[in-house]
Amino acid sequence: MELTAGDIATVTGGELLSGDRRTVATSFSFDTRTLEPGACFIAVRSHRDGHDFVADAFARGAAVAIVERAVPGLPASAAVVRVDDAFEALAALGRYAREQTPDVTVVAVTGSAGKTVTKDFAASAHRTRRVHASPGSFNNEIGLPLTLLTAPPGVEVVVVEMGARFPGNIADLCEIARPRVGIVTNVGWAHAEHLGGPAGVARVKGELVEALPESGVAILNADDRATGELAARTSATVLRVGAAPESDLRWADVRLDAELRAEFLLETPWGSSAVCLSARGAHQVANASLAAASALVNGVELHDVVAGLAEVTAVPGRMHLVHAEDGVVILDDAYNASPSSMEAALRGLQALPAAGRRIAVLGAMRELGSYSPLAHEHVGRVAGEVGVDVLIVVGDDASDLALGAGDAGVREPCAASSSRATPSLSKRVARWGSRSSSMRCSTEARRSDLASDRGGGRVRRDGARNAFPDSRVAVARCRSAHP
Repeated sequence: MELTAGDIATVTGGELLSGDRRTVATSFSFDTRTLEPGACFIAVRSHRDGHDFVADAFARGAAVAIVERAVPGLPASAAVVRVDDAFEALAALGRYAREQTPDVTVVAVTGSAGKTVTKDFAASAHRTRRVHASPGSFNNEIGLPLTLLTAPPGVEVVVVEMGARFPGNIADLCEIARPRVGIVTNVGWAHAEHLGGPAGVARVKGELVEALPESGVAILNADDRATGELAARTSATVLRVGAAPESDLRWADVRLDAELRAEFLLETPWGSSAVCLSARGAHQVANASLAAASALVNGVELHDVVAGLAEVTAVPGRMHLVHAEDGVVILDDAYNASPSSMEAALRGLQALPAAGRRIAVLGAMRELGSYSPLAHEHVGRVAGEVGVDVLIVVGDDASDLALGAGDAGVREPCAASSSRATPSLSKRVARWGSRSSSMRCSTEARRSDLASDRGGGRVRRDGARNAFPDSRVAVARCRSAHP
């Protein structure tokens, strides 16, 4: 969307401090690293203060800047709009962009896990339409308005992702985007600390279906325990998608190949078709099927939907499979962690053919509050259920993982620091953990990452090095990361 500096001031209720009100902004950005010439730079204050980068934005070709206070040293010709609150200004611009495109169908995706890949599935499933989708995980009060503002002219469908850390977040995003189709992937433990436990998570995710118009469609996971509650909270048409025979759209006959890619049968009111996914993990069947429903209700032909689903690969750091030397396989799912995503990845580890031991390296999960011990114990028990032979838990908050795993029969649940959790690994390795627990890892399989290791021993609770007789070492290098 193109807007003049004068338009921006009017829409946001701001004041043009300098420059020509006829100056045109052709795009919008809050990050000078990706800013395009001619853009409007929004100086938001988050972990960094955007006002420190306004001069750099103009040096990189910005046409307009939105600020909360005057920035010294700018050229007199620089078009600068002052507002009371940059976040509110961005929301106002997002609402304005949506108001200018009333015929566009907005598909919104939320859930405790699988939001980003389901958004990607939905966008690809609409491949025969002029579709625009949020990049990466642009799912908050910054990313969603920017997605609407950057939609190209003539777009027919916009797919957005909605995240929440506090009650009311999704309702606010819906007020901006006004979705007609809403997908709730699942309701789990993610952000339970801030949302009031699992019941609070369900209430917040339900803000999406409550916002849908009567003419809209709520697409829900029939296999999720919260679906009945969610269905009762919307006046929109409800489509239940799941494995149960009574589902409106049903998947069946799920099979995984040696690379953990799923093949399954999708049965819908629009016909049935075999589906082959490129994204790894059996849990992607649900994500893909939910996304397929959004395209089918928007009139996309089933064969085009199926072709679109096949093109999607997972985001980096999600179910990344590395075949290293001597038969060692590393399953890297360290992008971020919630109980749902950890369980999905552990079941992926179970599905890998294994001639040797299955070893999992798990980090602590954050933002679970008082529910943290219960959630970590649950994931630990899953590790036992799927046949993990050795579990290495990382971080002070991860001891409950070991407790649950021990209860489920894992014989060697051990604790270590992230910098020392690089034991000799046998035939299968998996890594997970919240990015805030420093478990985001680089797992390139290079010769320097692998070395012979002879001898005996095990990881002790003090983090001493582990060695398995006659095995190989797979080193997955960790680096600090933030959520």
